[in-house]
Amino acid sequence: MSARRITRVEGVGLPLRGHDIDTDRIIPARHLRAISFEGLERFVFEDDRQAWTGPLPHPFDRDEWREARVLVVNANFGCGSSREHAPQAIQRRGIAALVGESFSEIFFGNSLANGLPCVTVDAAGAAWLQGAIEQDPHTPVAVDLEAMTVAAAGRVLACAMPASARDALVTGAWDATGLLLEGPEAVAAVAARLPYVNGF
Repeated sequence: MSARRITRVEGVGLPLRGHDIDTDRIIPARHLRAISFEGLERFVFEDDRQAWTGPLPHPFDRDEWREARVLVVNANFGCGSSREHAPQAIQRRGIAALVGESFSEIFFGNSLANGLPCVTVDAAGAAWLQGAIEQDPHTPVAVDLEAMTVAAAGRVLACAMPASARDALVTGAWDATGLLLEGPEAVAAVAARLPYVNGF
């Protein structure tokens, strides 16, 4: 295994409108008792989906978006209590990148730790992208972390994320386990110098 470098994510987009969508809406607290993250994708937005009264199913229940890879949101997504279950549930649902107006700092950090890029665009860009996907539900969206662009429906939007986060994703530095497994000799050498590993 080696550190996974993430430079580009491409796939069908999924628009989820609304500001201040908090982590309890993303994954209700009653599901935090699980001892692993396996199966959390079944409960992503569970309460919102059950309470949904729109003319069409909730976006996460639409057949055409079941294989979506890019989630497009609005402002302050992932606010509220810190729970790494929120990005885990989204990622396990198949989402490999998020595009939005802004993200909660804690949600952003938890997502980065999972290798789930969260890039920002301006409000007009987010609204246009959501509208384009709603007009054609099969619209592919490409998030390019090297060029820092989001492309869809013949248009290219500039996007942003902190330089340190971008560098961690494109170099694979976000993947601490992968980095350790890339250099077993270096790990063994450090371990050999540690008294508590060698019993003295």
